Amino acid sequence: MSTDTLARLDEWPGLLNGEGKRWHYLDTAATAQKPRSVIDAMSQAMGTDYATVHRGVYTRSADMTLAYEAARRTVAALIGGREEELVFTRGATEAINLVAQSWGVSNLKPGDRVLLSQLEHHSNIVPWQLIRERTGLEIDVCPLTEDGHIDLDAAERMLTPAHKLVAFAHVSNVLGSVLDAPRAVALAHGVGAKILLDGCQSAARLPVDVAALGCDFYVFSAHKLYGPTGIGALWAKADILSAMPPWQGGGSMIDRVTFAQTTWAPAPQRFEAGTPAIVEAIAFGAAVDFLTGTGLDVIHAHEARLVALARTELGRLNAVRLFGPQDSAGIVSFALEGVHPHDLGTILDEENVAIRAGHHCAQPLMEHLGVPATARASFGIYSDESDVAALVRGIERTLRIFG
Repeated sequence: MSTDTLARLDEWPGLLNGEGKRWHYLDTAATAQKPRSVIDAMSQAMGTDYATVHRGVYTRSADMTLAYEAARRTVAALIGGREEELVFTRGATEAINLVAQSWGVSNLKPGDRVLLSQLEHHSNIVPWQLIRERTGLEIDVCPLTEDGHIDLDAAERMLTPAHKLVAFAHVSNVLGSVLDAPRAVALAHGVGAKILLDGCQSAARLPVDVAALGCDFYVFSAHKLYGPTGIGALWAKADILSAMPPWQGGGSMIDRVTFAQTTWAPAPQRFEAGTPAIVEAIAFGAAVDFLTGTGLDVIHAHEARLVALARTELGRLNAVRLFGPQDSAGIVSFALEGVHPHDLGTILDEENVAIRAGHHCAQPLMEHLGVPATARASFGIYSDESDVAALVRGIERTLRIFG
């Protein structure tokens, strides 16, 4: 598929600015723009198709329930899972918290250890710190290689039978470095630990097969893969999910309620208390249909070309310090000598270019890199060479301003 086809503006209304001109959007790692098919699916679900799910005996409610559960099957299939293994959550952050509060509280005790890495997003750090306060577990931190990958040689040396969980990002949201997931899974299982993979940056960029990987938990969010905000997913092996107690109580997650005792619905319904995000789930399914229709191999190759181009062009500028590996997945982080990333982001905005500037919810990684913040350009299937050119022009103007 050509770059021109991927970037058709009639398919991506969010890529037009207020003047009707092309907006150079380079913040896809934070949240992706939405294709017309997802917008239309959400509008239809909110309008002519709308009804609640799982409760109504009338036809439209039954139809909406079928559409909601079909979306679950579609989302599960994206990562090679089954529908009974996939829980809809408010996002990847809630998915990790669900694992921590349910599986973690039930299975972790004083003396147990959890292994994280130096590049984790705060959402894969803070929940385990909260559980540490409740259970007395210990947290270990795996270092990085020089080019910004999780150092699995170091992980192999660190892991012991006391480790009950390994929780790693599949793709770093700052560096774009891709985890050797099969080896990470093998190392965790080699000491009897479970492994959770944060797939927020990988699910929209790389083919994923959780069954082939053998991981125990996989989390991701809809809005980073061209779907709506406010919904994400936890995939877990069926036997693990079935053994986990509910985290929240309310309607839909019960079997029978009395004042003496309540029994729970089977997984995944056990973890979806209350009226779910119906419209968002259907749009989530539409986004996955869009992804699979485009082809993850096409998306990965397209973004790889843009990353290579961006790193080459930025590398020509002496004032630019690049972070992460050459083959980063869709993400290029950098610093500009003498210019704070927030100042760069402001000037680029004047040039109709949108980047992310800050610590990217990865402050321990910033400390490791020795910078307070970085500038981050991240690509999507709608990005093209003109975005890279606009970014470089904006940086050159910034350098002239700061002289």
